[in-house]
Amino acid sequence: MSDWNPALYTRFEEERTRPAAELLARVPLASAGSVVDLGCGPGNSTELLVQRFAGAKVIGMDSSPAMLASARERLPGAQFEQGDIASWSPAAPVDLLYANASLQWLPGHEQLVPRLLSLLAPGGVLAIQMPDNLDQPSHVSMRETAAEPRFAAHIGDAGQVRARILPAEQYHDLLSRRAEVDVWRTTYYHPMADAAAIVQWLRATGLKPFLEPLSPALQLEFLAAYQARIEAAYPQRADGQRLLAFPRLFIVARRK
Repeated sequence: MSDWNPALYTRFEEERTRPAAELLARVPLASAGSVVDLGCGPGNSTELLVQRFAGAKVIGMDSSPAMLASARERLPGAQFEQGDIASWSPAAPVDLLYANASLQWLPGHEQLVPRLLSLLAPGGVLAIQMPDNLDQPSHVSMRETAAEPRFAAHIGDAGQVRARILPAEQYHDLLSRRAEVDVWRTTYYHPMADAAAIVQWLRATGLKPFLEPLSPALQLEFLAAYQARIEAAYPQRADGQRLLAFPRLFIVARRK
């Protein structure tokens, strides 16, 4: 994919940072010497880590130059580096590997997640949060729109645009022999002003791989067709707003 848009991503920063904070709150570490934020984005999650572990060496890592530039501007005193989570390894075992809303973009979790656990020091923690929303109207509507002939010729199989994450039970099985595992799912209900606001939220993330293969003109057509589906899927509530249901899967594994 082309580079990410930090300004678009941070438009709903408070809503995106809430699950990051709630993941960190469940990390069972009183202190840490080394912390790595895997897929740090614009640095909103890294900032939480710097605040929580004031004496630690905190590194934010991301594959996006634009996101890293935004993160460095936000936290000029922090350390950031460009890399690929799938192949990244630290110079020495770390105390906390923290992956907030990043691993869902990577395939092969059966190998990836145990490998990340193996990079921890004894007693270290792997903390993961991933959107688990592919069956929500927001993402069903993406695939339905992408299946329209005018878009399908460019996008291809809409069902393969983003791989599904594993069932919660499977993450437990992958980690529990070598770690104490806490797995849970939370559904957030975000009040949104209208259908257009929901579309703007998703343009920064889920819609990106659907829009990229399209010409600018077709992108506008796709967004209009998608918004019409969102308008129907998310009716106005009593206060006139729409509620965007957003399930997320959380995993905290402490290496034995």
